[in-house]
Amino acid sequence: MPRDIQRIRNIGVIAHIDAGKTTVTEHMLFCSGSKHRAGEVDAGTTETDCDPEEQDRGITIYSACVTFDWLDAHINLIDTPGHVDFTAEVERCLRVLDGAVVVFSAREGVQAQSETVWRQADRYRVPRLAFVNKMDRDGAGFERVCGEIAQRLGAQPVPLQIPVGAGPVLAGDAFRGVIDLIEMQMLEFDGESDGRVVRRGDLPEDRRAEAESWRNQMLEKLYGHSDELTELALLEKPIPPALIRQVIRQATVALKIQPVLCGSALRGIGVQPLLDAVAWYLPSPLDLPSVEGENPTRKGHIERRPPRSSEPFCGLVFKVLPAKTGDLSWVRIYSGELKANTRALNAGKDKKENVSQLWRIHATKREQQVQKAAAGDIVGLIGLRHSITGDTLCDPRHPILLESIQFPQTVISMAIEPESATEREKLADALELLQRQDPTLRVGNGETGQTLINGMGELHLEVIKNRLLRDFALNVRFHTPQVSYRETVAHGVDVTGVCQRQIAGQPLFAELRIRIEPVDSDAQPVTVVNLCPPESLPASFVAAAVEELKACGDGGGRISGYPLTKLRVSILGGQMSPEHSNEMAFRIAANEAFHRGLEQAGPVLLEPIMKLDILTPETYLGDFLGDLQQRRALIVRTEHRDGLTAIEAHAPLHELFGYASAMRSLSQGRASCSMEPLTYAPVPPNTLKRIMG
Repeated sequence: MPRDIQRIRNIGVIAHIDAGKTTVTEHMLFCSGSKHRAGEVDAGTTETDCDPEEQDRGITIYSACVTFDWLDAHINLIDTPGHVDFTAEVERCLRVLDGAVVVFSAREGVQAQSETVWRQADRYRVPRLAFVNKMDRDGAGFERVCGEIAQRLGAQPVPLQIPVGAGPVLAGDAFRGVIDLIEMQMLEFDGESDGRVVRRGDLPEDRRAEAESWRNQMLEKLYGHSDELTELALLEKPIPPALIRQVIRQATVALKIQPVLCGSALRGIGVQPLLDAVAWYLPSPLDLPSVEGENPTRKGHIERRPPRSSEPFCGLVFKVLPAKTGDLSWVRIYSGELKANTRALNAGKDKKENVSQLWRIHATKREQQVQKAAAGDIVGLIGLRHSITGDTLCDPRHPILLESIQFPQTVISMAIEPESATEREKLADALELLQRQDPTLRVGNGETGQTLINGMGELHLEVIKNRLLRDFALNVRFHTPQVSYRETVAHGVDVTGVCQRQIAGQPLFAELRIRIEPVDSDAQPVTVVNLCPPESLPASFVAAAVEELKACGDGGGRISGYPLTKLRVSILGGQMSPEHSNEMAFRIAANEAFHRGLEQAGPVLLEPIMKLDILTPETYLGDFLGDLQQRRALIVRTEHRDGLTAIEAHAPLHELFGYASAMRSLSQGRASCSMEPLTYAPVPPNTLKRIMG
């Protein structure tokens, strides 16, 4: 039976690594009755970390979907990774979700990946709640974290609870519950039941004044979103909790505010109120605008699909779990109904797909086979042959092409050498399967004939390496990871390419003027712009030149053949002969102009620069700053946080290999760090000589 769309909540849990996303998810399942016992990340017994690599490392690598009911809501929840190397998992999940729970550590506050996932949620306009976790940790500070959410993320946090503990900075076991600012009640959680039993009672007298102050701040932030609320306040009349919740929901769905709750997921404190907030404040598919896409048969014509079962079917493939017996494709259904044993159109590839089976998903596995799914739901499909992540499926009679999913460029590569021809074939099959699952994994061939895998970071490549050895039992050799450099030019030049030769006895002539210049953009591939006056050259000749210039841009630079970036090529004009000019002649002229222009514009090698966020005890600050300077790092800022110091630095990836080990050595294991790609910058001359040998 299709689910009631008003009850559906499609949400994701997103955060920095180690903030507690998987533990929050696990205790949500436990509190909802979906599990009889909450698993532990360190023990490898959680529901969503079911891959051996995740269990060994104690981190989430692959997004996993679980479903459960709470109050009157049916929740499809996706637990996502927090490590920057796997941020593509967050990207594709946020693309299809309607809401999110952003988890922050009460001790560390807003961290690097917290900012990344928040920006991703902003880009897809996803309403969200904030949950300040680990309130039982020494140094936890609820008010400080709320301030960081406002300052560093540009958000509008509205605390709906405050923690009950000792002072503004809590100390360990002092945390014992929360105060509900809407009902003005004390909530205590039974430790023996892991938070399943919640006791509501009157406010402690010593906390009443503080609670009143926080409640007034909450209401002041809500007055601007409701005239009725403001009128009751001016008349000094009681404000019903139901009205407060209604206003919070409306403002949250409209992205005006972000409700903030707190607790300790590991001890089950605050998880049930968080589930209440998901049901009350996050949107159903009906609360959001209709999805839009282009009609592929009528270029430029925008179609809209309201989230109703009566509309034509439309869905987006956002994850593929490959298997030799048939891939399981995760699809978010935006409109209409999808039935088993039917055909759907892949609008981007104009290919029909057989939908042989529909499945409910649990973690990364099939849970229950169904015959039909409807608008608002997330299901797994068996039978798709041509569709990959980001592809649109729709009713063949009503085609629509939704916006796809864009993933970041890779920054690191590693070479693989099979031991035999048989192993080479097995390796190709294994990498093809892994690429279907992981859209950020790139595979190519090096100049020496080696197979190159390109990824998002050292950990990403290490996970791929372990899977090839463990899951596919391949007999291959791996080489040290290498930085994925890029090339551009130092300045702009105007050049002319000429074709004046004979081919097969036929004279050819063409002359093409182009400009090659650097641009402040990391867009790939090289941008080619036609500025040629329409009357000067035939359109077919210009089209041939554009195609050739794009091919040249994809072919690599002059230093060592690294991919070109931050480069624009403009066609300015040219000369032709009515008798001796054709498309081939203009291709030759374009090719000559491009390579001559690259040489004259001064080739520049670019290296990936990483944003490095370090949190260390103040004792080790000097050691870290000295080490970072030796790694060619730019120290952007340092910030003191209750005995800890946060350092933000920008450093070349080449200098950061093995940094996690160096960091542990510098701080005796007490510091933490994360890094994410920031930009590309020119390699200094002395470093260039060392890199090029």
